Amino acid sequence: MKINFKSENSNSHITPCLIVPCAESTKPANCAKELDDKLKGAISAAYKEKRFEGKANQTLLLNSLGLVKAQNVLLVGVGKEAEITGEKLRQAAGTAIKIAEKNNFKKVSLVSPNGAGSLDLKGSSNNQDPGTFYYAEGAFLSLYRFDSYKSENSEDTKIGEIIFLADKKDNLQSLKKATDKARKIADATFLARDLSNHPSNTATPTYLADTARKMSRKLGIVCKVLGEKEMKKLGMGSLLGVAKGSDEPPKLIVMEYFKGRNKRNPIAIVGKGVTFDTGGISLKPPANMDEMKMDMSGAAATIGAMQAIASLKLKVDVVGIVPATENMPGGSAIKPGDVLKSMSGKTIEVLNTDAEGRLILADALSYAVRYKPKAIIDLATLTGAVIHALGHHISAVISNNDELVSQLKQSGDATGEKIWQLPLLEEYEKAIKSGIADLKNIAGPGVGAGTITGGAFLKPFIGDYPWAHLDIAGTAWGEGKAYIPKGASGVGVRLLFDLIEKGI
Repeated sequence: MKINFKSENSNSHITPCLIVPCAESTKPANCAKELDDKLKGAISAAYKEKRFEGKANQTLLLNSLGLVKAQNVLLVGVGKEAEITGEKLRQAAGTAIKIAEKNNFKKVSLVSPNGAGSLDLKGSSNNQDPGTFYYAEGAFLSLYRFDSYKSENSEDTKIGEIIFLADKKDNLQSLKKATDKARKIADATFLARDLSNHPSNTATPTYLADTARKMSRKLGIVCKVLGEKEMKKLGMGSLLGVAKGSDEPPKLIVMEYFKGRNKRNPIAIVGKGVTFDTGGISLKPPANMDEMKMDMSGAAATIGAMQAIASLKLKVDVVGIVPATENMPGGSAIKPGDVLKSMSGKTIEVLNTDAEGRLILADALSYAVRYKPKAIIDLATLTGAVIHALGHHISAVISNNDELVSQLKQSGDATGEKIWQLPLLEEYEKAIKSGIADLKNIAGPGVGAGTITGGAFLKPFIGDYPWAHLDIAGTAWGEGKAYIPKGASGVGVRLLFDLIEKGI
C-alpha cells in the first residue's frame, strides 16, 4: 500500500474520498466548516437534521457534486472535544476506513485530527504528534486482511493508497514521523494476527521458530531455538511432557535484543505457544475446537512485540521467550495423574491435561529467570474462566508487583488494550498444592477462580522478580469492529511496546 503526505487545503485537495474527523457539536467547525461553505450548507443541514453530530464513530458520506476537488467527503465523529482520547481517534479512523472500503474507494485522504478540536491526550509523552499517531494507527490496523488461503479474492475492495494531509506545512515532518511509527507498530501487530490466524497445519512450532528467526535476522535480534535435546539437558520435563502426545517437535524460541546502556537485567516477555490445543487426554468438546489454533496468541504477541521494539530501534534490553508445542492425545501423551519434573526442580501432578499452557510456561519462566530480569511479563490464552470474569474487551492481570501493574494499566489505557487486576491471595496459592508432588496443575473442586489459580500456579517459577501474568483468552480473538478484525486481534503487541518504550 502506498502512503503519501501533503500539506494542502482540504477544499483544493484532489481525492476520491476525503475523510474528515469532527468533534461533537451542533454545527460544523474547523475543516468541516470550510467544506460546508463550499458544499452549499450540506454539512450544516446534516447537523441541523441530526443525521450527523460528530458523536463517536458516527459517519456521514456526501458526494461533493464537483463543488470541491474531493469527489466525496466522509465525516467521522470523534466525540465531545473535551473527551477526545487516543482510543477514540483510533476507533474513528478505523470506522472511517471500513466505510470507505465498503463504498469501493481504493484511495483515501485523511485530514489531520489536529483540526478536530483541542487534543489533550493522556499517556502520549513519547509521541511528538499524538493525535496523528493514534489516528494513523487506527487507520492502518483497520486495513488488515487475512486471505492467504483464498483462491480468489477479487471481490474484496482494498484501499491501495492513503494520503495524510497536514493542517500546516510546518507540521508535515512530525506527521511523517508519527505515521511511520504507527505503520511499524501496525505491521508488528499484523505479524501477530497472521500467526494466530494461520491454521495449525501451517503454524507449527517449527513455523513459529522459522518466523522468529527470519524476523530476527532482518532486525538485528539474536534468535536461538532450542530443540528436544537441549530441553532435556535443561530438565524441561514440564514442557516436554505436554509435547509427548504430538508428532510435531517442540521448540523453545529465545529472542535477545540488547540495545540498552547496561545490556543486562533485561525485561523478559514470555508467550504461550500451543499451536493447537485438543486438550490432550482430557479432550475438549468438538464445538469450536477449530479456534484452538489461536492458543499460541501469547507467542504471537511476543514475536510481534519484539519486531515492533527492534524496528523502532528502542534503546532497551528485552528478551522474548516462546515455548512452542502442540497438545495432542497421542499414544505417548501424558495422562491425568502423571507427575512431571520441571526445569526448576519442582514436581507437578497433572490432574487435567487441558491445563497445559501453565505447564509449558513453567519451564519458559524458569528459563527467563536465568537472565536475572528487571521484570517478567507472560501472556497466555490460559483460561476460559477469564471470559466469564471479564468478557472479550479486557485482559486479566495477576502480579506480585503493584508498580508493574500500574504501568501496565497506563499502557493499556493508552493503547486501548485494557487490563484488570485480579487478586492473588494466599488461599489461591494453597489451592494448587499437591498431595503427592510440589504442585498440581488445577485446583481442587469447589475452589473456582480458575484464572487466579492459573496465575497462582505460575508464581513459584519466577522467584522474587517483578512479574505480571496476562490472561488474554478473552481478548485474543475479535468479532470484527472498528480497527479490530474478526479473528485474531494481535492483542499484547501494542501494550508491550508502549510499556517498554515508556520504561519500566
